[in-house]
Amino acid sequence: MGFRIVGVLGSPLAGGNTAKLLERALAGARDAGCEVERIDVYDLTFRPCREIFYCREHETCAMKDDMIPVYREFAELDSLIVATPVMTMGIPGALKSFMDRFQVFFMAKYMRKKPLVPEEKRAHRRGLYIGISGMAVPYVFDGAKLTMKAFFSIIDVEYWDELLTNDMDTIRDISTRPDILDAAYRKGFRLGELLHQEGP
Repeated sequence: MGFRIVGVLGSPLAGGNTAKLLERALAGARDAGCEVERIDVYDLTFRPCREIFYCREHETCAMKDDMIPVYREFAELDSLIVATPVMTMGIPGALKSFMDRFQVFFMAKYMRKKPLVPEEKRAHRRGLYIGISGMAVPYVFDGAKLTMKAFFSIIDVEYWDELLTNDMDTIRDISTRPDILDAAYRKGFRLGELLHQEGP
C-alpha cells in the first residue's frame, strides 16, 4: 500500500472556493503517486469535547460518534492537508470542535507518553494549511495559523507549508484565479513527492 494523504475541509460549502483549492491540492498529491482521501467536517456527526477526560486513561473518547474511526485514520495517515476559510479571525466552529476532539491524541502524547502515531510515521508526516479570507488585512490569518500549528503538533504532523489567499470578497470565485489553483496543485504534488523521496 502506498502513502496516504488526507485532506480535511473545514468549510460548510462542499463545492466552494476552499473546497476547490483542496481538490487541486489533493489532485497534486494523487498525481505524485499517493492515495488521497477527503473528509468534510460538516458531513460528520459529532459533539464538541466535553472534558470527560476518559481519554486520559484510554486511547479513544467516551463519546461514540463519527470521531472514533477518524482517530484511526489520523494515526495512520502519512501527511495532512487542512483547508478552511477564516471566520471571526479564526477557523469555523465545526472545524475547531473537530480539532478539540483530538484531546485523545494530546493525552496519549503528553500525559501517558505513548503517542498514538506509530514511531515509523512521525518523521515524515507533514501538514499543509490552505486558508482563504474575505478581508485583505495583514493579520487576518494569525489566529487560524496558531490553531493549525497547535493541532498539527498534537497529532505529530510537521507544519510544513501554507497557501493563504485573502481579499476573497473581491476575488469571489477562485476559479478566476488559475494561478492560485495551480499553486495548490503544486503544493499537493510536492507534499506527495517528499513522501516518496524521504518516507520509510
